Amino acid sequence: MPLLVISIIVQLALVVHIIKTGRNTTWVFIVLFFPLIGTLAYFIIELLPELTNTNAAKSAQRSIAHAVDPDKAMREATEQYALARTAQNALALAELHLAKGNFAEAKELFQRSLSGVHSDDPDLLLGLAHAHFGLAEFAETLRALDDFKRANQGKTSQDGHLLYARALEESGRIDEAMDEYRALADYSAGPEASCRLAMLLQAQGRADEARALYESVVARSKTAGKHYNNLYQKWVAQARREAQA
Repeated sequence: MPLLVISIIVQLALVVHIIKTGRNTTWVFIVLFFPLIGTLAYFIIELLPELTNTNAAKSAQRSIAHAVDPDKAMREATEQYALARTAQNALALAELHLAKGNFAEAKELFQRSLSGVHSDDPDLLLGLAHAHFGLAEFAETLRALDDFKRANQGKTSQDGHLLYARALEESGRIDEAMDEYRALADYSAGPEASCRLAMLLQAQGRADEARALYESVVARSKTAGKHYNNLYQKWVAQARREAQA
């Protein structure tokens, strides 16, 4: 297709966009009478800020930034913590260490910050529990989560509840873990607790109960919508495999 025809199509598309979105009609004349410069100016001034403000665009920007400089966030968080050793800066840096699997570094940061007015901070206690779990310190994981529950009466954390059940399981306290998985499955937004409970039931030779749980996860996935299935893809896929086995 000749370049002139493409240019005309782009101009017409932009004119329609200008009119439909209620922008200043001066843009119509700029785009029509100055095709190259006008089109570029409209894109940079009007469209680019709009495009880069969407969740998808922000996610893409973060992905590109991480690919170009994967250590940038860690470097900046380390610098911020060096400048001001606040609980907030420690939390930000420790969470990055958790994400990278640097559990010992995260544990040290969480422990150092759990003092004074922050001695019962729920985010720090939950983070510490995750660090302990990553280090296979399951008794300490349970202790940190017990501290979380005592200091934050009435506060519910699905993440913390799941971690508590997993720590019980890893500690060999299977019956208690199953009770926690059941309780969590009753109110949890996702299917992980149900699938983990089913795995324990299978390991104990209770195949029928396990299959019933997997089938319930599959049934829920069929009505839950695309976002749910994308978010919990791993567990839904496992449930489908096991339900068909």
